[in-house]
Amino acid sequence: MRTIQMTLDDDLVETVDKVVKKLKTTRSAFTRKALKNAIKQVNISMLEKKHKKGYERYPVGKTEFSVWESEQEWDK
Repeated sequence: MRTIQMTLDDDLVETVDKVVKKLKTTRSAFTRKALKNAIKQVNISMLEKKHKKGYERYPVGKTEFSVWESEQEWDK
């Protein structure tokens, strides 16, 4: 692990300190988890954009998914 220095607004640090106290964790652990979640969200967003571009280039055909309609099971 590496130690890094960051500049944060005082209000943000105060809020983080309150949250980590409630969660009984540390700033570092909280920040690691927050950064991992943010990276995960960015990756999801990038995949969604990639899929959207793919469907814009190659739109879904009218019968592309009809083969699965009989397989669907809906709760009543």
